Amino acid sequence: MEYSIKCIGLLTSGGDAPGMNAAVRAVTRTAIFNGIKVKAIYRGYKGLITGEIREFQTQDVSGIIGRGGTILKTARCEEFRTPEGRRTAYETMLREQIDALIVIGGDGTFTGARELAKEYNIPIVGVPGTIDNDLWGTDSTIGYDTALNTIMECVDKIRDTASSHERVFFVEVMGRDAGFLALNSALAAGAEAAIIPERKTPEEQLEAFIGNGLRKSKNSSIVIVAENPEIGGAQGLANTLKEKHPEYDVRVTILGHLQRGGSPTAYDRILASRMGVAAINALLEEQRNIMIGIKNDELVYVPFSKAIKDDKDVNPDSVQALQILAI
Repeated sequence: MEYSIKCIGLLTSGGDAPGMNAAVRAVTRTAIFNGIKVKAIYRGYKGLITGEIREFQTQDVSGIIGRGGTILKTARCEEFRTPEGRRTAYETMLREQIDALIVIGGDGTFTGARELAKEYNIPIVGVPGTIDNDLWGTDSTIGYDTALNTIMECVDKIRDTASSHERVFFVEVMGRDAGFLALNSALAAGAEAAIIPERKTPEEQLEAFIGNGLRKSKNSSIVIVAENPEIGGAQGLANTLKEKHPEYDVRVTILGHLQRGGSPTAYDRILASRMGVAAINALLEEQRNIMIGIKNDELVYVPFSKAIKDDKDVNPDSVQALQILAI
């Protein structure tokens, strides 16, 4: 069968996420299975501008399904934000005879893809790879489950120290302006509270935590905080608590980039594999400017415009469950 798309470009962009390699593997092998060439683009959109590209064969993705990070590397590229930079990227695609792109990343990645597609009428399909899980239209993003498990394991260890010393620990997790990691890691680790941007202000949430008796009969407390530079993150909230209640022994742990690393969980490997296959199938169905999502365990196509712009809210049932279980 003759396909109009003979060659795809494949890149990873933005922050790395466990499972990206599994997606690279799935896209590559599905494309080759369908008679489509794969041009691997290194260092995201930067590589598309500089021409850091080589053709991938099946063996190039052997043994990578369990590796964290991304073998294609990733980089921020300010030049791609300009019309001139995107023009250079398009010229690279013409030179490399790339007919379509598959981009693995988050909202910044998809924003750039949407602009390139709009300016040059290029078919582009996005695969959601971000630990933040903040893209509308998908129940989960690649890397989110692994990051959750990493946070849970760290908080389990921190609780040992918190209990031994009768301390209140504020643990800061990633997520930018989304509270999915904070809320669900708090549930998984049995934390007493999660300070998330989707609900009241951080200060109001802290007041509620204090008002509930802080530790009640417990000899320690764990509070998971979604990173928020405006309030100084977990350290800012810890300082506020110290001022209001100097009798408490308060400590802060910022997990940072620890959350991005590690071998992906089974769930993330499976999700990445399914989404990678679906990305090629979407191109063969002449889909364009869409993200592959998953809803109720079914793969769906989500327009870039909705995936990027629409706000995804945390599950209110999870918020209620944490409040009940923290007593």
